[in-house]
Amino acid sequence: MPSLALPALHASHAGTWLRGADGGTRGLGKGEAVMAAADTPLLMVNAPLVATRLGYPDLSGLDLLELFAFIHPAQFVVPTPRGLAHALGLEDPASDDQVPALLQQAAAILLARCEADDWAEREGAWSALQSLAKLRWPWAQVLAPHIRQPQRAEKWLFSRLPEWEETPERAQPGQVAIDEFEIEARLQRLTGEGAEQREGQRLYSREAGRIFAPRGKRSAPHMLLAQAGTGIGKTLGYLAPASVWAEKSQGTVWVSTYTKNLQRQLRRESSRAWPATRPDGSRPVVVRKGRENYLCLLNLEDALQGGFGGRAAILAQLVARWAAYSSDGDMIGGDLPGWLGTLFRNRAIRSLTDQRGECVYAGCPHYRKCFIERAARASAQADLVIANHALVMINAARGRDHAQRPTRIVFDEGHHVFEAADSTFAAALTGQEAIELRRWVLGPERGSRGRRRGLSARLADISSYDEEGSKAIAAACHAAEALPSTGWLQRLAEGEPSGPVEELLAAVRAVTYARDESGGQEAGYGIETEAAQLDGDFVERAQEAAAALAAIRLPLIRLGLRLEALFEDAPDWLDAQGRARIEGARHSLAWRVDTLAAWEAMLGRMGGPADPDFVDWLAVDRSDAREFDIGLHRHFLDPMKPFAKVVLEPAHGVMLTSATLRDGEDWDSALARSGALHLDGRPLLASAESPFDYANRAEVLIVTDVKKGDLAGLAGAYARLIEASGGGVLGLFTAIRRLRAVHGRIADRLARAGLPLYAQHVDPIDTGTLVDIFRDDPQASLLGTDALRDGVDVPGHSLRCVVMEQVPWPKPGILHRARRAAGGGSAYDDRIIRARLAQAFGRLIRSSGDSGHFVVLSPAFPSRLLSAFPSGTPVMRLTLDEALQRVAAGVCLPGKNTGGPALREEEQERD
Repeated sequence: MPSLALPALHASHAGTWLRGADGGTRGLGKGEAVMAAADTPLLMVNAPLVATRLGYPDLSGLDLLELFAFIHPAQFVVPTPRGLAHALGLEDPASDDQVPALLQQAAAILLARCEADDWAEREGAWSALQSLAKLRWPWAQVLAPHIRQPQRAEKWLFSRLPEWEETPERAQPGQVAIDEFEIEARLQRLTGEGAEQREGQRLYSREAGRIFAPRGKRSAPHMLLAQAGTGIGKTLGYLAPASVWAEKSQGTVWVSTYTKNLQRQLRRESSRAWPATRPDGSRPVVVRKGRENYLCLLNLEDALQGGFGGRAAILAQLVARWAAYSSDGDMIGGDLPGWLGTLFRNRAIRSLTDQRGECVYAGCPHYRKCFIERAARASAQADLVIANHALVMINAARGRDHAQRPTRIVFDEGHHVFEAADSTFAAALTGQEAIELRRWVLGPERGSRGRRRGLSARLADISSYDEEGSKAIAAACHAAEALPSTGWLQRLAEGEPSGPVEELLAAVRAVTYARDESGGQEAGYGIETEAAQLDGDFVERAQEAAAALAAIRLPLIRLGLRLEALFEDAPDWLDAQGRARIEGARHSLAWRVDTLAAWEAMLGRMGGPADPDFVDWLAVDRSDAREFDIGLHRHFLDPMKPFAKVVLEPAHGVMLTSATLRDGEDWDSALARSGALHLDGRPLLASAESPFDYANRAEVLIVTDVKKGDLAGLAGAYARLIEASGGGVLGLFTAIRRLRAVHGRIADRLARAGLPLYAQHVDPIDTGTLVDIFRDDPQASLLGTDALRDGVDVPGHSLRCVVMEQVPWPKPGILHRARRAAGGGSAYDDRIIRARLAQAFGRLIRSSGDSGHFVVLSPAFPSRLLSAFPSGTPVMRLTLDEALQRVAAGVCLPGKNTGGPALREEEQERD
């Protein structure tokens, strides 16, 4: 096997190994490894992770992941030596000391690929390499001899990208009925001829079809809540009637998810119902996300032309390589490798998207090639749009981005609709939000880099030629001077706020600290207090801030009306580019005006009687004892009230489905958290039980002798459980601090046993990539928090044990306290906990062949919470040693349940 004659370095928790350019691998200490890397560029995989292992953040070298991203943009690889071996057809390294040799072989294969005549991604490579060489990319000199200069000059990226085409608005969908025979025939086709027909899936699919019937009354959609146990096949279950209805009515069905993982799964599954393209070249299935997920070509151009410096400039070149081959330009969860941004240890990836709502729409020179606009127009013509909960709610509320208002919606992962609505319909007047508004109105502050421009610059022709519009812009800019500016946090800390909004934030800070009940014990965490019993001085400051915000909002409203008038009746001086800028400004103005109105409404309630529909509080956000934001927050006590008004009532058919929709056999919680109670009439209810044999494939082990608060004992329990299981453990924590402490105590020990351990909030790797690594290596284990509790789909042997450090009690914040009081006190808490336990347990058995253990390290696990687990699942209370025996033996048969005492019937209260 050919190898690249360059030294290679590999570091894990088990040790560090270096292989010379001429062969020969040896172990070495961390200090020597750092010195070697400083002297000579070394081959390595995932340099930030290697740097973390060596404790030297500034480590750099010849990262093979960067090389892979250059040679194979828009292709997936698990960012580990094992993952690289799989991608390149090499054998897995049997041990850590074999990894350096693998890296040399992998580098040789990748470089040879550049010389092959059939290299699919050759176009643009030579030009990109010239730019990267000027930026002193470490791989540039190594690559140069292997990439030949093309005979003709390569096209610039922005001229190579295809343009989208305008299409006529899709006609209103036909009012059609679909019957059970059509649904079952379609379901059989989707599952495959000769496939086993699951009665539960058939019943579920027929129930899903009921939401597509013509609506009989305005503001009264057909609504279905459908519980579908794991293994039912709910995706094909609802895609069957959805595809029949879309075909017959020529309408669009929106399927909304909470996690990107499910979006990827839906994209795959939908290929059974729809072709990749129609005869006219359009796509019947489109994935839609918020604007902040897509590459902004204008931001990329700015970065390529000097807007980025140092390593960020190299990243921009690699992103440009990817953009030429990306299927949809989705940077967050699409075909851009999730690990690419983390390799450069900065937030440059986010800087290449439209994070601040500053898009100029048709005023952009790349508008006709924009990934966002292409997706928006494609979705308007699609049969199926795959989106997320937040986007569906925002589209319903604002009707933005040329998208049709969703009228037939399936909310998959429906148990998260409440949380998504809570976020969507909330308001937060904080320093960070206020300073962003200032920059949007006034433009970048002195010394700032980038292409950001204020209203006057974006609408220069309006300022010059239209007196009424010019006055409105000038008034808005003058009023925006009252908003916080750079250095606001320091001024507040020093007691020298500037302007009415900063003075209000200073008062928020003072009141919050004055009312802090922690006694300084929670210095590393944020603090909050109710917006109640506020003194006259605070109320006066709130009124002054509200007046300052109104002074911005009113001229923005006048400007919006003037822009609308100019757009409808364009004067002679307004050219096509000017009309394009006006169109873009109108979109952004509506959003900002709505935000300002929400802030003013919140401030208007300060000092007055409490509004029973809302929960208001003050907060100082901190991380590791450092303040990073201060502000006022408002949430609906019941966010399903605006959700029902904005999303449900205009719809014709809505389905919420999940494996954990209801609480045991009780539908009350599902009804309350779906918005159904705010509609006329009762929704349809359906339930399909999981076909999995939980009684014989899983066990719940409640460990009774790991004391709460004993960090050493907790770490030891995790280490021993991972060793007993031989890896394959998903560890779930309720606190990042404990997660980090446990990881720090056990990672080296496990690595020496050949059991890799990864962790959120520790390893410099994004969550999605961590899951990919975990899925790829059956000996690996993964520690994480809420994001892993129900966003992980790892079927098979890679996940065979889930360990929870304790009962997932809700965080006792002000918002939770208010909802708890309105929702039944402790019963409200119990419903939340049971839902979290059910979601966590759902990670364990993902296919009929899976088996494993669900372990809770809680000596006082309340028996009333046990209904969270599927009926028939064996549950045992036992010691850690007894649990280890069962995990090591892989025991999951009820006939062998002799390892511990029987489950006690009495209630075990929270300690």
